[in-house]
Amino acid sequence: SKHTRSKSGRKINCLETDNGKGVSKAKTKIATTENLAVIAGDFAENSISKRIVARHEAPKLTGNPKQGVWYRIPLPGGLSGDGSSYHTYIKSAKSDNLCIFFSGGGVAWDENMAAAPVTGGRVAAGQPNYYWNNLRTFTQIMNINIGITETGKKRNPFNTWNFIVITYSTGDFHLGKSSVAFTNSEGQKELLYFHGYQNFIEAMKQAITFFPHPKKLLIAGDSAGAFAAPALTGDIIDHFYPDCRNITVFSDSSLLEKDDWLHTLRDVWKAEEHIYAPIHSSNPTCDWFENLVSRYGKDLKYLYASSVRDYLLSTFLNDIETGEFTTDESAQEEFFKQNKRMYERLCQLPAPINFFYNDFTHPILTKGRGTVHTSVRQPFFYYKSASGITMSKWLSDAINGKPYDIGSELLHNR
Repeated sequence: SKHTRSKSGRKINCLETDNGKGVSKAKTKIATTENLAVIAGDFAENSISKRIVARHEAPKLTGNPKQGVWYRIPLPGGLSGDGSSYHTYIKSAKSDNLCIFFSGGGVAWDENMAAAPVTGGRVAAGQPNYYWNNLRTFTQIMNINIGITETGKKRNPFNTWNFIVITYSTGDFHLGKSSVAFTNSEGQKELLYFHGYQNFIEAMKQAITFFPHPKKLLIAGDSAGAFAAPALTGDIIDHFYPDCRNITVFSDSSLLEKDDWLHTLRDVWKAEEHIYAPIHSSNPTCDWFENLVSRYGKDLKYLYASSVRDYLLSTFLNDIETGEFTTDESAQEEFFKQNKRMYERLCQLPAPINFFYNDFTHPILTKGRGTVHTSVRQPFFYYKSASGITMSKWLSDAINGKPYDIGSELLHNR
């Protein structure tokens, strides 16, 4: 026998015979198994979507919002990656504090990635699935009523905060102003619209309409949105909330080293010059944090969080380096090293930045292949670290003037 690889990068053990029939049968069996997984995954997504519609779908906002209720606001000027409609979510509360939250949902920067958006079927079959390309009903579970966006629970110190969730369905870190042509799995030509920056602007117009004068402002994001948080904080301050004097910037899991980020931002996504101009390394998050500190210094609070061997970011890292959309110990080890380098670099900022590192695992998500991906909008928001501190407490304390680090020792443990 020998090992070969499927398109998803998974190793396959094929029994070879002189006439090749053994290989053919093995491949047919794998293809059939993969097809069944796609069907099962799509069925699961559709079933969840139906339950959301029947019981829990956020209502479309008409008139003034009631406190403690999540609403959808369709934005006619917005556009999802596949050309479909776009909306944001808001929640009004009794405090004067506001969280602007940038959602995550993958990334795409070339035709191959554009042709492999996330579906329940792709995920179930282990096929490459790079980004969410629309805001179908299922995507609500990724955006609201979980982690920091959970409502009506005393355990959430942000329950009394106002929120606007800037949803994500464009594969461009909320930064793009272009499009790319690609051929889909059915052989048809399509466009992926990198419309993230305009979606952001349209959402911020809603933010200042409903929440014009926040006392405290938290600009946060997870995954792809964690890149957007430091990249777009300057826009938020300069153009929307110039009078707010208590601002925290929080990025949860935005480490993906790539040598040509400047090219991606400038030439593929065609981001605004002030967004790509700070990029000078393979780590754009560090570049954007450095730029923020150079502009605003200690007037802002800076926070960063990550798990130490992120199963999903190490999958993207491995895809960049080997072309295989899968994670393994080697990819996780490389991510760990990059994590440590990022920590050391951010520690050199001339303004304090505080960290929350964890080694949380999950039997379904990680399956023994690394640590979780993001915590702030996950149940892990309430998991206790080794020191007994949850991210929810750490984040609340930092915003309220009691910052400290959690878990940095994990970057020195082997």
